[in-house]
Order: sequence, then C-alpha cells, then structure tokens
Amino acid sequence: MKRPEQIVIIGFGPVAASLIEGLLPSAAAGDCELTVISAEEHLAYNRVMLAELAIGAAQFEHLLMVDAPRLVNAGVKLRLGAQATGVDRARRRVLIRGQEPVSYDRLVFATGARAMIPTLNGLNFDPHADAELPEGVFALRTMHDAQKLRSALAAERRVLILGGGILGIEAALAIAAAGGSPTLIHHGAAPLGRVVDADGGALLTRCLKQAGVEVISEVKATGITKDEHGFNALATSTHGQIPGGALLISTGVRARTELAEGCGLAVGRGIKTNQFLCADTEQRIYALGDCAEVDGQPPVGLLAPGWAQASWLAQHLSTDAELPAPDFSASDVLMLKGQGIEVAAAGDISAGFWDSPELQATMFADPATGRYLKIVTDNDVVTGFLSIGLPQTSAELILAYERGSALPQDRSTLLRLDDPAVDPASSVPSDEDQLCRCSGATYGQVTHSVSEGCTTVAQVGESCRAGTGCGGCKSKIEELLKKAPALA
Repeated sequence: MKRPEQIVIIGFGPVAASLIEGLLPSAAAGDCELTVISAEEHLAYNRVMLAELAIGAAQFEHLLMVDAPRLVNAGVKLRLGAQATGVDRARRRVLIRGQEPVSYDRLVFATGARAMIPTLNGLNFDPHADAELPEGVFALRTMHDAQKLRSALAAERRVLILGGGILGIEAALAIAAAGGSPTLIHHGAAPLGRVVDADGGALLTRCLKQAGVEVISEVKATGITKDEHGFNALATSTHGQIPGGALLISTGVRARTELAEGCGLAVGRGIKTNQFLCADTEQRIYALGDCAEVDGQPPVGLLAPGWAQASWLAQHLSTDAELPAPDFSASDVLMLKGQGIEVAAAGDISAGFWDSPELQATMFADPATGRYLKIVTDNDVVTGFLSIGLPQTSAELILAYERGSALPQDRSTLLRLDDPAVDPASSVPSDEDQLCRCSGATYGQVTHSVSEGCTTVAQVGESCRAGTGCGGCKSKIEELLKKAPALA
C-alpha cells in the first residue's frame, strides 16, 4: 500500500486556506497527509476586513476562511501558535521552536508578508523581522493589531494613519465611519498619488475630508515621540510634530522570505520560483501568495492571483497528470469604496490632450457633486482611466479595459450611465466577465449559484467564493439575488 504523501504548509493565511481547501479531497481519501504550521493561534482569517473588525462592523467568525471540523475530519494536523525556525532540506523536515520537527515530502511556503516599517527614529525597522513597536504604534496585519486599533478608538484617541495607499485610506474611512478621529498622513501631493492626476487627487482629498478624514499631504516623517503612555506624536521635517494617541503604519509590505533564505533557497523580492511555483531543483518545495516571486514577477499583494496559484498547486499536488502552464496574471484595476466615495482606476492616465495623435485623452469634472473622469484611449481602446463618483461609468470602463473593447466615439455617452433616468443597458456584463476580483468568480458562476438556491451573499460565497475577499462585490451579488425570481 502506497504511503500517503506528507505535505507541510508553513503559514495559514487566506492563500494557504485556499490551498488546503483544494487538497482536502486528497487528504480525506488518504492520498496525502496535511500539516499546517502557523505562528498565529487563530484559524485562517481574511486580513482585508481587519479594519471592519476593529470598528465593530464585523465579527471574527465572519472573517474565518476555513471550517475547522472539515479540516479535522480530513485528518489535517494544525500546529497553531508554532514558530517555524528552520528547514533541514537534507533530512526533509521543518524545525519548530520548542516542538518536535515535522517531516515532509512536499513543503509549501505560504508565509505571506509583514508590514514594512519605515526608517523613523524610535522604530525598529529590521526588514527581516517583526518589529517590536512602541505602545500605540501598529500596522493592521493581524488580529492583535485590530485589537490595538479597537482600544485606541475606545479611548477616543486621535489616530494617525501613515501612508496614502488604498489600505491606509480604507482604514481611515473605517475609523471615521465608527465616529473616530483619523488623520491620513502621506508624502505625496494627494492620496493614491500613483494612480490619480492633480485634479483627481484634489477631488479625492476633498471627498476624504467630507467623510471625516483629516488629510495632511507632502509630509516628510522623521521619527516618533513617546511619553509614559507610549506614542504621542509623529515628528516631521515639514510639519513639525503632529500629535496623536495612536499611529497606524500603512506604508506597504515586504515578503517573509527569511526562513526560505536560511535553507538556501533563492530570494529576491520574494521566494523565487519558476512558473510552476517550484522553488527548488528537486521539485519538493513550493511558494505562493505574498511571499513568492513567481517566474520573475514580484508579489502583487492581491487575493486573486494568490487564490489562482493555490487552485493550480492543489491540482498539481493531487494528480500525476501534466497540467497546462498556469496563468497567474492579475488585473491592475484599483477600486476604492467607502463612506460614499467611489474610485476606480487602471492603466496609465498621464497622456495629455495633445501628446500623441494615437492617444486620445477625455476629461470631465464636476467638483460640486464629487465627480471626475479621465480616460486615455489608443484607437478607441482604453489604456487608462480614473473615475471618481461615477460607479456605473466605472463599471463600463472596467469591462472595456479588461475586454480590450472599443469605447463609443462620443465619450460623453458614458456619463449618462450614472444618470438615474437612464437604463444602463450597455454596461450589462456577460457570463464570462469577472464579478469578484478577489476570487475570480464570474457573473455566470454567481448567477448559477443563485439559480441553484443560494439566497444570501454568504451562501453564494460558500458556493463559488464570490464576496469572500475584500467585500467590494457584495452589492453586485445582492443585485443578482434580488433578481432571483427572474433567474429561476
């Protein structure tokens, strides 16, 4: 009788949870034995929703991404609260602090990423270790971080958010929605400086202020100051000391690669793998998700490609059949929703009106109503856009951008999609179009789930995983649920 293959997974985040889900049939059939080693004591949960957890808008069980009884019934061994300290590749075993080593036939690194701590006086910015941050200073990567933010809000402290990216903005909006006092601090001229132009950035800043977020731009932070209670101000060379009761750092993430590097694997911006996620020459070690540099491409920090990698690797580890070369490419569409702010952007919008005869730039601005649009096309095909306050127009542009389809010659007709008196028939997606950007679920898959009897967003998520990532597609799923009688 063939011995079950010993598969060990280091890390237990959303991508690891997806891989485990794909391997459960093989584990239940006795073809493999799964062991999961996680430094955290919790089951895998959705980190994207930590801000909602901190403000009380979600319960922890809503964030869980695995069903513990199913794992136990399939024989999955969970080593929670266990710190992997090394990998002995010669003996094929993972070393764990204070515990017996775990042997493997196949090893998967799903160690994810840690918050990037900026080089500021008063902070430990070791890039290869989890920083010991002072009281009142935290990122938002773990349950422990969410608890720190909740404590700061309960104490009615002014919360400074350092970083003007999408995660920093979403955290600031969540804090404002909970009645807190967030201050978004960033070094650029406007938040989301890499995707907005000057006019769009000015409008976004105004929208954030109207939502209750104080915005301080063009800041050069130099350090932090503390008192007997912990953090009390951010020191800057441009704005003096900015006082606050807590500092949430949102300045990016860095792949956790030190364990892989310590056992001789190649490391760059992540653990280097080939296109098949393999990190060694013996085809025993794999890496995926935020810790992996796949075929020269750095981690993108999105759930969608990580889940695609997990799905492919689960098939690869479960079958001897040769699989087609995988495609883990991710869309570069950025979406922000919260407190009435709707932003969508993609591609390059730097082209001006007269830069090139091949490129056409179209702009619309209505600052009084918080609406702004810039589109750049090449022979009528969208190469970049920024849309603020125009949700239906954004939906049409996202479809056109990802399909590579041409826009109407009269660009102004797109604006009518956000006129309540006009039926946006042209923006109706096809079954093949993507509805959930995190899971990759299509409109057709969600429609099928609804027609099969799903009546809630949670049930649809269990059926096809749509809506289980950032939550940005829940309103679309709810629209399809409302149409359920017509779909039956």
